[in-house]
Amino acid sequence: MAAREAAEAGLSAERLQEAEEEAARNGASPAGGGEAAALNGEVDCTKVESNNLSVKVGESEVETKEERREHESIKEPDSNILDGSSDYPREKHLSIQRQLADLEKLADLNEAEKKPCPLCPEEKFKACYGHKLHRHLQNLHWKISVEFEGYRMCICHLPCRIAKPNFVADQTFSKMGAHYHCIICSATITRRTDMIGHINRHVNKGETESRFITAPAPKSSCEVLKEADTDVQVLPNYFTPQKTDSYFNPKMKLNRQLIFCALAVLAEERKPIECLDAFGATGIMGLQWAKHLRSSVKVTINDCNENSVTMIQENCHLNKMKVKVNTKKEDNYEGIGDGEENADTIEVTKMDANVIMHLRSFDFIHLDPFGTSVNYLDSAFRNVRNLGIVSLTSTDISSLYAKAQHVALRHYGCNIVRTEYYKELAARTVISAVARSAARCNKGIEVLLAVALEHFVLVVVRVLRGPSPADDSAKKIRYLIHCQWCEERIFQKEGNMVEENPYQQLPCDCHGSMPGRTAVVLGPLWSGALFNTGFLRRMLFEAVQYGLDEVQPLLKTVVCEAECTTSKNFSIHNPSDENKQEECGVYIKTPDMLAESDVVPGKRKNNEMMRNATKRQKTDNSAEHPAFYYNIHRHSIKGMNMPKLNKFLNYLSEAGYRVSRTHFDPMGVRTNAPLAQFKTVLMKHSTPTYAGGQTEGPLHLTEDVQMGDQLQAAADSKAKDDEFLEENKSGDTATIFTEDCPTHCAAD
Repeated sequence: MAAREAAEAGLSAERLQEAEEEAARNGASPAGGGEAAALNGEVDCTKVESNNLSVKVGESEVETKEERREHESIKEPDSNILDGSSDYPREKHLSIQRQLADLEKLADLNEAEKKPCPLCPEEKFKACYGHKLHRHLQNLHWKISVEFEGYRMCICHLPCRIAKPNFVADQTFSKMGAHYHCIICSATITRRTDMIGHINRHVNKGETESRFITAPAPKSSCEVLKEADTDVQVLPNYFTPQKTDSYFNPKMKLNRQLIFCALAVLAEERKPIECLDAFGATGIMGLQWAKHLRSSVKVTINDCNENSVTMIQENCHLNKMKVKVNTKKEDNYEGIGDGEENADTIEVTKMDANVIMHLRSFDFIHLDPFGTSVNYLDSAFRNVRNLGIVSLTSTDISSLYAKAQHVALRHYGCNIVRTEYYKELAARTVISAVARSAARCNKGIEVLLAVALEHFVLVVVRVLRGPSPADDSAKKIRYLIHCQWCEERIFQKEGNMVEENPYQQLPCDCHGSMPGRTAVVLGPLWSGALFNTGFLRRMLFEAVQYGLDEVQPLLKTVVCEAECTTSKNFSIHNPSDENKQEECGVYIKTPDMLAESDVVPGKRKNNEMMRNATKRQKTDNSAEHPAFYYNIHRHSIKGMNMPKLNKFLNYLSEAGYRVSRTHFDPMGVRTNAPLAQFKTVLMKHSTPTYAGGQTEGPLHLTEDVQMGDQLQAAADSKAKDDEFLEENKSGDTATIFTEDCPTHCAAD
């Protein structure tokens, strides 16, 4: 009976079998069943019919379930988007449309005269006529939408996302919050800025709409750029990257070319050299080194980000380079088979920059982290080889250019303010930190190049091993006295004795004529030279040889600045000039010295070479370029027309001073003339701006010229006294400023 009731209730075959077993347990013996069958034959027929009925019911249920599954699998959504949390296609939300007309079509589905908003509940926006609904959709939903790949994610007020409940007395109100629906992962996000950041994170990971149409294709989302005959894949957001992304900045092309020229000069001195790009990102810099210098260098590209390491490997294959992957001291080789030779192998490592520089030694190290690079200087100087080169790019411009002075004090330990020469101040701040880090490792530095432009500060130094070069470098770190009234500046004298009146060191007399304290102490800063003329000339030669046209004008300006000459007295187009003796500069190289530098002997001979170089550098102090520069607009006279900059340089040169332009400031003048004499020459060759002032102009001009003549006479007398003292000391006078052209004095 229990079995028949189960069959009549429409249960499945399994349930029917369970009911029969329960009936057997309750006392239905097989003998009793036989008697019932013998008495009445209808029982067996009924049982058979019930079994057939149950089987039919079970089969029908299975068929209906299979039909539902097939219907769900066959059903195709109208959207191309998949839910990020599931593997089956999902229909896109109503708020994701391509055009505003598509939203209006959703409202047109209602045939009533007044139409409701498809994205607002009825209690928020009541049904209205078409023109009012159009304004509502356009001004509310479409205006603040988020665009992605041609779609608009409009703001939605439907009860898709329930906000936190508000408890008022005994009633609970669940407010429906406005939100956006993500087109990629179908998440609901309330704020528009958060939605934009959410979409950007998807793009950074390579998750675009192609992932939801067919198979994942991250390669299609990458863009291939070409720079200096080197192809590199970059992410679509390389203009505005996150810290976790592979960064490629097209504006740093000039920086990459400068570093390449410095490496090419070092490659001519010794072969092969091991060079490290500690922060590879896309690997563009290391690829350029390996592709152009080939067997002269052994390139290692490092990055701690796994996505960046993968992109570096893909870029190596894109440029037909062999890849040697080294992660955690395990070497794995991935070759492409068509490589030309073993010299085209690039080693790619996934380590922290400090770790790899502690473990291995390199001849050339380049540091280009996000922001400041002071956290990696100690590791860089720990194992760098003797006479090697360390180059670093600092992009923390806000602190170096005195916009965030507390950050500069925290990172570099320097007190700086905003001055007219703030870019050179930034370069000297970075070099002082480099010199202190090198001195802690018993190494000295020789500054080869210091460039400060709009986006970065680049410093290239040569490493000199030994305590003596370290002491010499440490002595060049001094404090700077800066007058806040006239912008005059001077480095403090050497020594530890405290002076009674530090204002006496300034050439100006602002402290006596102005009330209060007029000067500030800046630093500690690097007080030595910023350029090496011989190295810069060879960099320019390499730039011409490899066809780097964009960096050549900058290198010409820097060479003129290092020599402190005007550009008209400078010509570098002939490569044979590299074999000539340098006319002036910090480091004078002869052909014999260049020949010696190409062959690297033992340590003893290298040390002797460096001692001779430092002695030559000490004895040739007259060739060292002046410390800072003056801006001609900053010191212009009100109501007077200044002369042209090139003419003004000639006027200062005719007055007997060394003068040149500077790359730090397009209107800057680097000269060894005092500020008072600088203003006197500027005032002497300026003209009045208006006709009415011509009667009064000469009177003021003559007074100023008289004052300038007095200052000039005082300066001449002081110069004569200095010459007399030098004659008594050495007996040999070096006439420095006797010729009009600065190159003649440099030759002396």
